[in-house]
Amino acid sequence: MDPLKGQRTHFPKRAELTHKWVVVDAKDAILGRVSTKIASLLMGKNKTNYQPGQLVGDHVVVINASQVKVSGNKEAEKEYIWHSRYYGGMKTRSYKKQMEIAPDQAVLLTVKGMLPKTKYGRKLLTRVRVFAGAEHNLQGQQPVAK
Repeated sequence: MDPLKGQRTHFPKRAELTHKWVVVDAKDAILGRVSTKIASLLMGKNKTNYQPGQLVGDHVVVINASQVKVSGNKEAEKEYIWHSRYYGGMKTRSYKKQMEIAPDQAVLLTVKGMLPKTKYGRKLLTRVRVFAGAEHNLQGQQPVAK
């Protein structure tokens, strides 16, 4: 008889894992709140078989990214900053301008910031698709609304 029966951590095998496709509607949602929800779905923290560092989460399809809201004065003050790694190569873009050019990138960058900064986090980021409008081209995956 095993005295530790029921007290051992179960690591699910790949054959045991099921990955669903989930649609998240970002219309009139706060950017940080919806990004936290997306990151949690990607990592699988809503599942009972969650294991850190293991791909147990779902694939996420985000629609209506152009209609996401931010709280406070972030629309005027928030900036996206990147660098070309050349001298004087720092670029900045305001949140308002980013939403005009590529609202899907704004949501994707926010989700990226909430994921681990490792190989695991980069792998999780490949499982999210962001669309600016209400239409998406992933009907074949039969996504369910969340």
